[in-house]
Amino acid sequence: MSSTTITETAPAKISLQNEDLKPPKPQGLAACATGGYELAGIPKIDDPYKKRQWQLEHMAGAFRVFARKGFTEGTAGHISVRDPVDPNTFWINPLGVHFGMLKASDMVHVNEEGQVIGGNKVAVNAAGFMIHSAIHKARPDINAACHTHSVYGKAWSAFGKPLDLLNQDSCTFHGIQAVYESFGGVVLEAEEGEHIVSALGKEARVLILQNHGLLTAGGTVDEAAYLFTAMERTCEVQLLVDSAKWEKKLIGKEAAQYTANVNADPETLYAEFQPDLEFEIWQSRGELSKGI
Repeated sequence: MSSTTITETAPAKISLQNEDLKPPKPQGLAACATGGYELAGIPKIDDPYKKRQWQLEHMAGAFRVFARKGFTEGTAGHISVRDPVDPNTFWINPLGVHFGMLKASDMVHVNEEGQVIGGNKVAVNAAGFMIHSAIHKARPDINAACHTHSVYGKAWSAFGKPLDLLNQDSCTFHGIQAVYESFGGVVLEAEEGEHIVSALGKEARVLILQNHGLLTAGGTVDEAAYLFTAMERTCEVQLLVDSAKWEKKLIGKEAAQYTANVNADPETLYAEFQPDLEFEIWQSRGELSKGI
């Protein structure tokens, strides 16, 4: 793969009506639809208890999506969601339950020390707690985080480098991806969780864990989950492109930022996840939407 030639597409070759790459107006979700209507964005839920239930239902839906896409592997993998009632605590999936079986009522409420304080009274993944606890402490802007041992994410992580700007979808990660250029073994100590958070920094929402896999985060579980599914697919595409060993035409940074202004907007990412989520609700015959 290292023999692949890379060239970056010059911004001057990109034709736009106004001959520049200023962000579209409107941006984000509003720029995605036409016809006088827009896709529904993130709902505003003032009651923290209702918001908690809504988040847990979407969290369960995210796990169902991950199961359908083949992201399961033994007991590995976890999603966490910050609790809106007590933001110093979070919810995480139970250890040893298949993603495709999870419901809102299966989720476990833990505090900063890893003690189960509510929800399902069962064990949680120790490594998962260390990673997610560190993220929620360090990044108050992050309400949800996802990590699984997905196939293409694991494969790409072996290179310890960021994804290239290969196509429109790759631009989603422009300016928000980072790499943790180390592997400290199974994350069973708080220090390793802190190292991962340090690599994530203050702005990144997607992280390539060298020799490990992918981690994504967002303001909603929908955003974090969509970023994960999109990043896994982008890793697959990158590996396919690199295996061809032909000259790669990369997108320039200016055009990438122009695209990211629409693709990586939190409202857009939330909306992008809804078709998969709604399919899982349909598949479950409404079980997920009832929160049982």
